[in-house]
Amino acid sequence: MRKLMYAINVVAMLLLLNLTAAAQGILKGTIKSESGEPLSNASIIVAGNKGGTSTDTTGSYSLSLPAGTYKVYVTSVGFNPYSLSVKIDNSTVTRDVVLQFAVADLSEVVVSVGSRASQRTFTTTPLPVDNINASELQSSGQLSFDKALQLRVPSFNSVNTPVNDATSLLDPYEIRNMGPSRTLILINGKRKNPSSLVYIQTSPGRGETGADLAAIPTEAIKRVEILRDGASAQYGSDAIAGVMNVILKDRFEYTNFKIASGLTHKGDGFSLLTSLNGGANFGSKGFLNYTINFQRENKTNRPGNVDAEGDNNDLSAGTAASLQEVRAFLARFPDARNINGTPTNTAAKFVINAGLPVSENTSFYANAAYVYKKVQSYANYRTPYWKQDYGLLHAAGTEYVGYGPTFEGDLNDYNATVGFKTIKSGWTNDISFTTGGNKQLYTVENTVNHSLGSKSPIRFKPGGYGFNHVVGNIDISKEVTDRLSIGFGSEFRSENFQIFAGDTASYSGEGSNSFPGVNEINAIKVNRFNIGGYFDISYDLSKAILINGTIREEYYSDFGSAFVWKISGRAKMADDKLTLRSSVSTGFRAPSLHQINLQIAQQSFVPGQGIQTKGIVSNKSPQAHLLGVPALKPEKSVNFTAGFGFTPTKNLSVTVDYYHIDIKDRIILSSNITNTAAGNTELDNVLRDNGIVGVSFFTNGIRTVTEGIDVVANYRNIPVSTSAKLTINLAGNYTLNNKLDGNITNPKLISDAGQSTFDYIQEALLLTSRPKYKAMLGGDLSYRKWNFFLGNTLFGPTTFRNDGLNKNLKLEFQTKVLTDLNIGYNFGSRVSASIAVNNIFNIKPEWKLKALNTDGDAVLGDAALVKRNINAITFNGRYSMVTYDGSHFSQLGTTFLATLNFKL
Repeated sequence: MRKLMYAINVVAMLLLLNLTAAAQGILKGTIKSESGEPLSNASIIVAGNKGGTSTDTTGSYSLSLPAGTYKVYVTSVGFNPYSLSVKIDNSTVTRDVVLQFAVADLSEVVVSVGSRASQRTFTTTPLPVDNINASELQSSGQLSFDKALQLRVPSFNSVNTPVNDATSLLDPYEIRNMGPSRTLILINGKRKNPSSLVYIQTSPGRGETGADLAAIPTEAIKRVEILRDGASAQYGSDAIAGVMNVILKDRFEYTNFKIASGLTHKGDGFSLLTSLNGGANFGSKGFLNYTINFQRENKTNRPGNVDAEGDNNDLSAGTAASLQEVRAFLARFPDARNINGTPTNTAAKFVINAGLPVSENTSFYANAAYVYKKVQSYANYRTPYWKQDYGLLHAAGTEYVGYGPTFEGDLNDYNATVGFKTIKSGWTNDISFTTGGNKQLYTVENTVNHSLGSKSPIRFKPGGYGFNHVVGNIDISKEVTDRLSIGFGSEFRSENFQIFAGDTASYSGEGSNSFPGVNEINAIKVNRFNIGGYFDISYDLSKAILINGTIREEYYSDFGSAFVWKISGRAKMADDKLTLRSSVSTGFRAPSLHQINLQIAQQSFVPGQGIQTKGIVSNKSPQAHLLGVPALKPEKSVNFTAGFGFTPTKNLSVTVDYYHIDIKDRIILSSNITNTAAGNTELDNVLRDNGIVGVSFFTNGIRTVTEGIDVVANYRNIPVSTSAKLTINLAGNYTLNNKLDGNITNPKLISDAGQSTFDYIQEALLLTSRPKYKAMLGGDLSYRKWNFFLGNTLFGPTTFRNDGLNKNLKLEFQTKVLTDLNIGYNFGSRVSASIAVNNIFNIKPEWKLKALNTDGDAVLGDAALVKRNINAITFNGRYSMVTYDGSHFSQLGTTFLATLNFKL
């Protein structure tokens, strides 16, 4: 009997297993690209946490599923996602999928920026948002993120200056000609720390600081969203010009190893990059994605021939005898041994992004990044008729031919975020903690402190800067109905800024020549905190009309409160093919801790006087108080945008947006305030009594109005042949107006002496030193295993009023078009290669001197006067191509970059 029962149980179990197996089905197939190549490591994810798998090296996949109907998503890096519905029974279902190469289909991408109440797609947002995907950044032919954006976003500008010093660690950038500090940078929707460096040279971005975009490796980026509208009400300070949200790669699809190398047409600037992107997936939603990036870029040099008479007058005795000495040296070294170009740059970058479900409704997320960067740049070469070395920099008995000071910067930049997101009963709760920091320490070598003479060291540690913050966010949103969404939340932020003192020799007396150190009396560490809260509501009045409103209140421990608001709306017309949109908002930008507390000495070139040391005094210092400089207060802005989006077909889209930005109490780094010629004013007495030769400071000095137009057009999937599809992109930015509004705000002591905190040189740097218009026209062609990109970038005119230039003249860089070519080839599913040639026609910046208020070339009179003006703005020919203050695009000319990608 016992044996019979045992046999019955065995049979029952076999029947149960058979029935269970019968209730299972198999979904299988292959995933290929539109050129027919099998895609390995493509992800197949079943909605509803029902599992998933990935393809093998042949592009094949197989997945067992219980009977039922499923929504299945297929994704692969570099391709547009694909979704399908599948009904599974007890049989095998085959579904082959062809993925199209990634070209941004804006109607399918959910936008994270814009409204805090709800996320929307590009076609339903009431605000202009750019979407830059990873493939567009990779095809730019640039190694750094900021330079890739320069060739992909018309309103974004960034360029190297010819003499770098600390600026060589990160180049100033701007959106809509608004300076680096008025665009808020987010990483996965969380605030990234700004740099610790303030740009103090006479170059674009003067007096401001921005986040280190070059610290983010492009290989770690999934896409970039750029909100081109004031967003202080949604995100707080620094969002007057807009918001850039860098979205990191998440779900792991395959390990990618990349090696790239390039150089310029001159044979210099050799670069080498290696990058590894990999990770792992946990279930259908958990992921870990990491990127490791190492790169090296050698220096470039584009020197000009130096004028002997100019150098004799500026740097030597100015006599006939000294002129012969200068000519003899320049006959041997026509460029005066000056190095004018981009610095040597070595960097290591690490990024990690992770997400993990902790329950059915809650997920944990985290991301972190760290970059170490070492940069070496060169100061102006000290010729033997200019400076002596007291026998310290050349061997006894050898000829003295001058010395070239070097500047080394060590940068550490990090950011990290952890948080929990819960979605339940229509509510979305997001709680996060973010930290980030930037520290820069400097070394100056191959130079001397002339005040110490023969007792001077030849290597100095002049100090540096540090900044860090911690940020806590609570963001809550709910779709109350299918038409009404609300969002509210709070942010707490604590910030620290530090100035590190240099070694004693670096600041004693004249200080280390080329870059004086920070005096220990100026070394400080300061802190502040702020807390803010917002409420956001989004309501669809109908299927066609959407309105959105946001209010925000902020409190800062060092200056008080700020209240801002925003109203935006969108109306769909013509069967949703035409979208009208507009917004109006107020905004603010808090003065940075850097601007409030910076107090240093700096060296710069003064025509006719050589290199001089000048000071920047803290806004809170006794010296500023004596000059009547008021405490800094927030900038306040009013933003207005209006535009439309037109999508007559699925493959064609056009957007046009007008913007108007009015900034009151704009913060500037003042011009150099010095003694007057007469020397008998109250200002002269204050400067003389306090031992001040020349001084600058930060002040709320001006009001500006900026208005312009952005145009973006995209025509996708144009059939060229049965195996080839073409995409054409057109984008442009035109600055209609960028001007001062009203009078300059000067302290009474300074205005009574006939001086001003804002001169014509700074006005040009602030308002006209970026292209008046910029446009990009490009085409992407996919043909079987080949990918081609041809792009043209139009840089409009850029105007400077350089130090030393005749006040009746302006320097205008001419309009130029740069053409870039990128050719890619897929050897198979695992190996691909590309060659990028940027600026293939070797176009260089060119400028002309023009008289003010005329369109023609300047009529300067005699040739000697022309020569004096040119010498003044080029440091006697050393910076003949881009001048001392920079230009609208790089002076390097044609560059090459070859890349190999391996999927592991």
